[in-house]
Amino acid sequence: MLLSSIHRGFTRRVGSIRTLSSHPEMKDFLDYLDSLKNYEKLGVPRGAGTDSDEGFDLARMRRLMERFGNPHSKFKAVHIAGTKGKGSTAAFISNILRTEGYSVGCYTSPHILTIRERILLGRFGHPVSAKLLNDLFHRIKLDLDQAMKEENGCISHFEVFTTMAFLLFADENVDIAVIEAGLGGARDATNIISSSGVAVSVITTIGEEHLAALGGSLETIAMAKAGIIKQGCPLVLGGPFVPHIERIIQDKAVTMDSPVVSAYDTGNRCAVKSFSILNGRPCQICDIAIQVGKDLKMSCKLLDVKLQMLGDHQLQNAATATCVSLCLRNLGWSISDESIRSGLEHTYLLGRSQVLTSEETEGLGLTGATVLLDGAHTKESAKALINTIRMAFPKAQLAFVVAMARDKDHVGFAREILSDVHVETVLLTEAAIAGGVTRTTPASLLRDSWIKASDELGIGIVHDGMAEYSALSKEQPLGSESNLGDGKTMLVTESSLKGCLRTANKILTRRGDEKGVIVFTGSLHIVASVLASLAG
Repeated sequence: MLLSSIHRGFTRRVGSIRTLSSHPEMKDFLDYLDSLKNYEKLGVPRGAGTDSDEGFDLARMRRLMERFGNPHSKFKAVHIAGTKGKGSTAAFISNILRTEGYSVGCYTSPHILTIRERILLGRFGHPVSAKLLNDLFHRIKLDLDQAMKEENGCISHFEVFTTMAFLLFADENVDIAVIEAGLGGARDATNIISSSGVAVSVITTIGEEHLAALGGSLETIAMAKAGIIKQGCPLVLGGPFVPHIERIIQDKAVTMDSPVVSAYDTGNRCAVKSFSILNGRPCQICDIAIQVGKDLKMSCKLLDVKLQMLGDHQLQNAATATCVSLCLRNLGWSISDESIRSGLEHTYLLGRSQVLTSEETEGLGLTGATVLLDGAHTKESAKALINTIRMAFPKAQLAFVVAMARDKDHVGFAREILSDVHVETVLLTEAAIAGGVTRTTPASLLRDSWIKASDELGIGIVHDGMAEYSALSKEQPLGSESNLGDGKTMLVTESSLKGCLRTANKILTRRGDEKGVIVFTGSLHIVASVLASLAG
């Protein structure tokens, strides 16, 4: 999910969040989408993202495109795959291109407040309007119904919405589209774009997320994502990668005669120099120096770039986007260094190391707190989140509110959080995923995972299933210094976000002037719940 720089002020105004998240005029369209098979809600079948007999049927997507006149052939595209960093990299690239004056289509998933966020259009990067989506849906409804009949009802939610995105990009005559793969790459619905349509392919990172759906190993995941590499088209690697995993991707690039540019190449110099406050929000001051001389020759040196996207991982995403921009420049696109700088600096996303304003924290009933929202949900992204917290809030007392999907590595996530910083309190809760609870992990099961992680690390905890917890909570109010003075982390289960906010407020009240940082994480869905609560 992403919002362009034009929308970086949405969360500063509660009314804007309310406007963005409401779309009653789209009821028929949304009801139709809800009737389709939605793997975000149900979970992805084993092997579905592999280039095998078990994989998604890309031929079905081709037939769907042919029915609508092959709209994907009417624009150039930057195609992005990877385990982490796809949405952020897409946001950076899109804003760089818009800054240069191009009309850009951007397609990403999932969304946070409204499905309209998945499709951004034009020179300003606004989410597609409800009217435009609604009009398109009613225009193509009969053809969709016929296609669904011919495909025995197998067309999915993602395939329909991808089709609509490509139709809108063609209708709006965008100069270029930035497209994020949904799952894997080889069999993803977005991978119908041909070599003639792709300007640059991008693989950000390779990790173990969706392991079963992508073949069961890092090697099969790498092969699936390498499926987006197109004949003769440049490939940008984000990284860093494990050497033998990078070799799999590099070997595929060789067979496709695709020049490779690595954002983490030893000739590049990227560093976070300091943190500052920009327009009331934290930012990191960075240097980005790219010097590529292997397959393609290109360079760019940007000093004191003010990134609103925090963390070393976001600096790496910014470097990746810079390399993509240089590749496009090499292909004849007009992109100045100043547009790269401005595009990077004006990129801001909901739910990625997002620090709420004082007005927003007051709206949550957490007056005086620092509230951080981050959709981290893998052990790699948890590590990146902790690194960001250590840089931005090195001495803060920490409380986490965590909700996760069933198919994530709960123990690995907890281990990364607990191993590098002292966490005072962890509130474990539940959040709906894509409007359903099929993939939601019960808070009690999350608690078991955090207990296991703490045992492995030798970290003392007190949880609400222990007699010690009951005794302490009776003797002292939750979060008081006396019941946590022994350095143990307190684990508390709450069935709802409302309960978490109530408990978090109790903790803040007991701390007095030491407000600390409350981090909502574990999925973009808990982030969405927090932001939606601001809309009332």
